[in-house]
Amino acid sequence: MIEYRPLPDYLTIKDSDIDGLGLFAIEDISKDTTIGVTHHFLWEGVVRTPLGGFINHSNEPNCILDRIIAESHLRTTSNIKAGEEITLSYEMYSVEEKS
Repeated sequence: MIEYRPLPDYLTIKDSDIDGLGLFAIEDISKDTTIGVTHHFLWEGVVRTPLGGFINHSNEPNCILDRIIAESHLRTTSNIKAGEEITLSYEMYSVEEKS
């Protein structure tokens, strides 16, 4: 039986100095590591995974999103040390309510 894990074993969620809660490495992560899926793009809209829910913005991010067909995958762009926060460069957006 395969056990579902919302985050890889080497990540945790804790208080962030950037905003609220953030995603943190609990062990070193090498550059160009694909951490996992952050979003699924469906006909009905976008579904954010637990991995995608806690990534904070940085002007000097250590990760990027790779779009692979109908998913976004989080990949490191530098070596990340244990204790370091996982960050992306992104813009905030507003979701308009459908009428």
